[in-house]
Amino acid sequence: MLARIFHTARVKMRQVLALFSDLEKVSKKMSDQFSQAVSRRKFCVAAAATGVSTLAIPTVLTASRTRRTETLGSGEYKYKFNHRWAQLPEKFSWQTTHNVAVDSSGLIYVIHEGQANRKDHPSIFVFDAAGKFVRAFGGQFQGGGHGIEVRKEGKEEFLYVCAYQQVKSFAKMTLRGEVVWLKHAPMESGKYAKGEDKNRQRQWGRNRFMPTNFAFMDDGGFLLADGYGSYFIHRYDKDANWVSCFGGPAPRSNPRKGEGCFQTSHGIWIDRRNKEKPEIVVTDRARNTLQFFDMNFKYLRTQAGFGLPANIDSRGDLLLVPELKGRISLLGKDNKVVAQLGDDSKRINADSRMTIRRDSKKWQDEKFVHPHDACFDADGNIYVAEWVAGGRVTKLEKVD
Repeated sequence: MLARIFHTARVKMRQVLALFSDLEKVSKKMSDQFSQAVSRRKFCVAAAATGVSTLAIPTVLTASRTRRTETLGSGEYKYKFNHRWAQLPEKFSWQTTHNVAVDSSGLIYVIHEGQANRKDHPSIFVFDAAGKFVRAFGGQFQGGGHGIEVRKEGKEEFLYVCAYQQVKSFAKMTLRGEVVWLKHAPMESGKYAKGEDKNRQRQWGRNRFMPTNFAFMDDGGFLLADGYGSYFIHRYDKDANWVSCFGGPAPRSNPRKGEGCFQTSHGIWIDRRNKEKPEIVVTDRARNTLQFFDMNFKYLRTQAGFGLPANIDSRGDLLLVPELKGRISLLGKDNKVVAQLGDDSKRINADSRMTIRRDSKKWQDEKFVHPHDACFDADGNIYVAEWVAGGRVTKLEKVD
């Protein structure tokens, strides 16, 4: 009796080992088809058919797990994709991830829009480089969380945060979430409806305040893009006092044209790659262009060829441009495209009803849906926040 039991066990074990061998061959030959044809669920069904309990079978490394670290790109622009990098605790949830920033210690800060009726839920989440959750805060931005940047002032670093929708505010905070100051629409600019700074509601228009992103000046001041509101770029001094503004909406008679004015001035950055002649770069998103200005806010030129460019970052000779239409572009020092990462722009462009962003089953590994912001860390890795339902933050690990 005992001999028969051992014999049966050996036979079933050989069947399991054969299954593992077959799976390994399939994975090596057809990694792309593996995730669809041999899912873990199907494997367990096959194992069950042999009479072996699935509880006794080790966890199988699925194709999706393997492919998320596949190296893509070429030359000096090679990266490993990890769409599942951020380990968000179960007690929290993301609504729409908007922006991402990195501090000097390597901590990553993610802001999502959040829900206005959940003030007890944070809008800012902090992770380490491995994606481990560190802390969360910022419930006051719920329902409108949008832009976030880290700035070093003296020996200390601070967060600059802006929010749109019904929040309509921007703030300076410590890295742990304590508010240094918080401000609303700059009424002294003369660009806003009466009471816009006090009677904050979810109202859109060119006379409304809907700030989206920051850029930092060398004199300690900063620029604030009102990308969903007036389309003006506001300049503030180092004490956060309003100084002036430039830009504004493109002419109504011809909204597709207009140098130095915008049709969604969504992202902004100071391009210091040329240290002798730094420039201000604004993403004129709805016109699929970047506009360049000198440091006195004089219009210089327009660069076309993007798909809803959302924001900008730079490192070394590279300019990083996340495009809402499904890709990340890297520009070299001459502003020519040297690499495009996770490009799924053809499929995203065809999705006129934006069904993909609402259905995670349609998201593909090593492809982007709607990159809304991206930034480098000190090692050249890239973090990408996407404008998708439920949120997604991807780490692109630089491969040397």
